[in-house]
Amino acid sequence: MTAIVPDNLYSVLRAAFADQLEGVFLRLADGSVVTYGDIDDLSARLAAVLVEHGVGCGDRVVAQVGKSPMAVALYLGCLRIGAVYVALNEGYTFDEVAYFVADAEPRLIVARPGVPMPAGSTTVLTLDDAGGGTLADHVSVTARRQEIAAMGGRTAAMLYTSGTTGKPKGAMLTTENLVSNATALAELWGFSGDDVLLHALPIFHVHGQFIALHCAMLRGCEVRFLPRFEVGAVRRALPGATVMMGVPTFYSRLLAEPSFGVDDCVSMRLFISGSAPLTESVHHAFTARTGHRILERYGMTETGMITSNPLHGERIAGTVGYPLTDVVIRVVSETGDACPTGEIGVVEVAGPNVFAGYWGMPDKTAASSRPDGFFVTGDLGSLSADGRLTLSGRGTDLIISGGLNIYPKEIELLVDDVPGVIESAVIGVPHPDLGDGVVAVVVGEPGHDTEALVTAIRATLDGHLARFKHPKHLAVVPDLPRNAMGKVEKATLRRTYAATFTT
Repeated sequence: MTAIVPDNLYSVLRAAFADQLEGVFLRLADGSVVTYGDIDDLSARLAAVLVEHGVGCGDRVVAQVGKSPMAVALYLGCLRIGAVYVALNEGYTFDEVAYFVADAEPRLIVARPGVPMPAGSTTVLTLDDAGGGTLADHVSVTARRQEIAAMGGRTAAMLYTSGTTGKPKGAMLTTENLVSNATALAELWGFSGDDVLLHALPIFHVHGQFIALHCAMLRGCEVRFLPRFEVGAVRRALPGATVMMGVPTFYSRLLAEPSFGVDDCVSMRLFISGSAPLTESVHHAFTARTGHRILERYGMTETGMITSNPLHGERIAGTVGYPLTDVVIRVVSETGDACPTGEIGVVEVAGPNVFAGYWGMPDKTAASSRPDGFFVTGDLGSLSADGRLTLSGRGTDLIISGGLNIYPKEIELLVDDVPGVIESAVIGVPHPDLGDGVVAVVVGEPGHDTEALVTAIRATLDGHLARFKHPKHLAVVPDLPRNAMGKVEKATLRRTYAATFTT
């Protein structure tokens, strides 16, 4: 039976770690610590600063900041007062941020010092990677502690995700979404107060902010809070840690170190992988090297986690396990009929984890949902007789590179506007480190200099797209393959360029 969810997410987290206020919450790379009591006090004073700047229940707070205890406190401060936390990737360009700000209409923006923000009436405070800046200055002088407010079922956070049109959509995540997911996962993965979570993920998306930190806070356990993934730093942090969450790239990079192995993992009980498909070869190689079978799970921005391989039981390489508590999945054909066991179809999901909809886009929300409430993931997969899900691809052109989602249309729109370009098609193909590598296949105008065209395309993308979205390979061709209806056959392109990064 589904538990009743309190109105305020912070109240749920605070109640869970209430008897651990003297315990370590974040242990930083320099050895310094932030206790649960520290983060509770810091978030209360930070929430008071938000209120002083006019932020109230339901108001959006846009944050494009680095990874620091103050950044975590900013998120928790928003939860305290029922504000909507809108996290942006640190790599987004000015143009990308301008769109998000115009769409979200935030009451407050928090950004790194010196990073230009869109002009307007929205207040901008700064926060650097060390936890300094004008936001920290305000917090340091305030004596107020903001009490926890009731949220009344309002949106707790909003994360932007793009789509086939290339126009990003704000996915509204509710308190129920986040609480149900964190509660189920903390139980499923066996979290306890004795765990030590190694955290090398960024905190601008579901994986690092919501899944990792919420699980830790619900059990009051320690988090080794690394600023980023770096092989040497992770290996130094592993002794004494018990759980690590990562993207497949983390594990392939650890395996690239010949000396990495059993001795690094003596204290570990669980390695978890998500945000992108884990290849069977990496799964088996990691087991052979360390004796640990990586636990793979499956989720997305709009749903949080959907399935997970079991903590106790067989973790089958290439599968993503079983639905979480109260989550229902089904696999359907193009006509919407249930697929027989083992047959590939589109994965759909229903449950308390499914988001409230896309901000200001009721038509997009409706298009992503079935009449009976199931959300259409766009992923392709099949179910075994006992309900285990195996993913077999994506029904959309989504590219996942280094655990980050990239939508081809967003890149194609910019490339097509470059003088000398007739049209383009952007695809993802296997990459030994990143999972998917971005390839742009471009048709240039006859007689146009190829080298100059490539240079112009890269220059255009430099000013408009975050670096992780840039094509790692650009090919200029006479024309693109098309089917009888004139549609570009991206499947053909993926076959043609499949070995681009692997030979």
